[in-house]
Amino acid sequence: MKIQERTGAGNNRSGVPAPAGVGERLPTAPRERKPALAALAVLLILVGALGATVLVLRAGDRIEVVKVTEKVAPGESVNKDNSTTVMVAEDTSIHYIKASQRGALAKLKAKTAIYPGTVVVGEMFDDKGGLPTGKASVGLALKEGQYPSTLKQGDTVALYRVAANGSSSSSGDKGTGGSSAARTPLVADARVGLVNSNKDSTISTGNLSITVLVDNDDVAAVTSAASLGEVAVAVVPTTAD
Repeated sequence: MKIQERTGAGNNRSGVPAPAGVGERLPTAPRERKPALAALAVLLILVGALGATVLVLRAGDRIEVVKVTEKVAPGESVNKDNSTTVMVAEDTSIHYIKASQRGALAKLKAKTAIYPGTVVVGEMFDDKGGLPTGKASVGLALKEGQYPSTLKQGDTVALYRVAANGSSSSSGDKGTGGSSAARTPLVADARVGLVNSNKDSTISTGNLSITVLVDNDDVAAVTSAASLGEVAVAVVPTTAD
């Protein structure tokens, strides 16, 4: 009896299907190919590459424009001595002054003060310029010895009255008790505007033509001395604005 029962139990077990082995893989359905999606991916890659190329090309559209390196007061001009050139991205909505136009720019005057580091645009200038309230621009024709060789546009200067031969009428000998009033400048702090850039003429004759910005109250004295060739210029230290 026991032998039969065991035999029967064994027969029952043999009828149950054995589980799949751990290392065996279940069958999978074949992967469906989608050529349309692959083509779309390639198209997106090409569009992205094209967009990047366009951006690079646009960034390469650069022009050379004028930038101020020294302060330019109202009524003064921009020239090669107080400016340089830099490269910027071209923008037709901004009226940049191109490097090739810097010579023509010297004939115009600033409407307002322009500070170092400013990239200038056309709206900053006109043919008259804007003088500060209470100021006037006066022209001086200076002889050799009446100005320092380093004189340049933007300098702050003192104007002194001198004798026609170029000696200072205020240079009385201290030992003889020269008048202190005579040593007082006509103008203590004039600003140099346009400086004649005709170097050949300056070298051959020693003469120099400049304009200076002075107070309205000083115009009469300065023009009177200038008409007689009796004005000398001395550069003085500037003070912070």
